[in-house]
Amino acid sequence: MPIDFLSILYISGMEISINTPALLFPAISLVMLAYTNRFLALSNRVRSLHDKYQNHEQKLIIHGQIKNLRYRLKLIKNMQALGVLTFLGCIVCMYLIYIEAKNAASIVFALSLLTFALSLGLSLLEIQRSTKALELELSDMEGLEDPSVLQYFKRKFDKEG
Repeated sequence: MPIDFLSILYISGMEISINTPALLFPAISLVMLAYTNRFLALSNRVRSLHDKYQNHEQKLIIHGQIKNLRYRLKLIKNMQALGVLTFLGCIVCMYLIYIEAKNAASIVFALSLLTFALSLGLSLLEIQRSTKALELELSDMEGLEDPSVLQYFKRKFDKEG
């Protein structure tokens, strides 16, 4: 007999109360605030790059940055959408617990956790992309090669020793 999703919740002994999904509210709020701040910083950067692009300054570097920013904006939009779905899922879960539909509440809560994890995964991807944007910004400066972490510590210890 195959084990379904609901059976897994029962096997784990998960018993959720109305406080369980409510515990995610502060975490979701903080993450959404961080996403909004990243979006605002990106939108300011897009505006400044647009001005530079219109003035024909460093078009090749700016073109690469614009592509990177466009991708990052899509990531942030999806991060925010998943965060909102997580919030809504927690609210629905609380309602289902209130009306004593425990099975449905467990499923909705599990889905909320999944959407939150996906949102955080996209956030990690966006952070990695943001470092590429900074590398593009620095690419026109010669002699500023980025050492690896090991090279950095080796130089640090060689100077001190």
